Amino acid sequence: MNSVLAYIPSPPQGVWQLGPFPLRAYALFIILGIVVAIWWGERRWRERGGQPGAVLDVAMFAVPFGLVGGRIYHVATDWQKYFGEGKHPVEALYIWQGGLGIWGAVFFGAIGAWIGCRIYKIPLPALGDAVAPAVLLAQAIGRLGNYFNQELYGRATDLPWGLEIYERFDPETGARDMMNGVSTGRVLEVVQPTFLYELVWNVLVVIGLVLLDKRYKIGHGRLFALYVAGYSFGRFFVELLRSDEATHILGIRINSFTSALVFLGAMAYFALATKGRETPAQLQPDGEPRPWPWQFSALRAAGAAERTVPSTTSESEAVDVTKKADSAAGKQDSADSNDVSDSAGLDDAKTVTDAKKS
Repeated sequence: MNSVLAYIPSPPQGVWQLGPFPLRAYALFIILGIVVAIWWGERRWRERGGQPGAVLDVAMFAVPFGLVGGRIYHVATDWQKYFGEGKHPVEALYIWQGGLGIWGAVFFGAIGAWIGCRIYKIPLPALGDAVAPAVLLAQAIGRLGNYFNQELYGRATDLPWGLEIYERFDPETGARDMMNGVSTGRVLEVVQPTFLYELVWNVLVVIGLVLLDKRYKIGHGRLFALYVAGYSFGRFFVELLRSDEATHILGIRINSFTSALVFLGAMAYFALATKGRETPAQLQPDGEPRPWPWQFSALRAAGAAERTVPSTTSESEAVDVTKKADSAAGKQDSADSNDVSDSAGLDDAKTVTDAKKS
């Protein structure tokens, strides 16, 4: 029955040669994800009242840090692939062959974003909220690169949506090359398409973040915390389905431990951070400095002050309007009085003149 339904086929190759230059699907989807994240993040930032161009400015720091951090995490947690007898340590630098740990990418990317925000005097939590759905959508796009690389898949399955893994060979040398080679059409195994599970989950979380933000006006880094928590929750279960080589702790993949810890940390921040959202004035480079994200009491005090500012401003404006109205009325009464006085004076002068003539 499953053979009739047909499984999901893998692409025949993930690398195309354009003369001496290899065109890699993995790199293309990573770049596409970055472009989408910057474009959509910029739109969301401007809708919140931020200055145009700020997201691109900060991305110039965040993206390189994120790529390096993602590779560092991958090499650190899968070091046995690159170090040891018969291994080639220099391949730890071959980022184009796949292998970016999202936790390292987010952590180091946040450090780069923090540096950019300090330089351009932008509140990091607010920027994080603006780009959170866009960054997660970029992650979903990047998973298509795993599909072309035939990586990030799960255990063998007979489910009708199982993923076919093909045998690949280098067309020039004939050597087996599962990453860069071309498929022979021979199916090695049918596995759980965990890359697809994560892609779909990411898109669902993106939709949820957008709807929640629209409904509740979430700010002060809390939407970014929801993004981290939502992704971590899904990644925890995806990791349980994978069977590729990975570092284990107590028989559990290290990424499952990381997902659980990051989820708890993100939810704690969401619960303790300031409610509400920053005002557009606070997003400007010359706005008032914000407390650090971990200064919860100071952030709550700042949030409470923000909620009182609009009402105070409205009252003062109302008083000014009243004063202006009273002043205008006084001036009008004075003008009317002068007109009456002038009219009376003219009448008296006319009476005296008539008397003299008589």
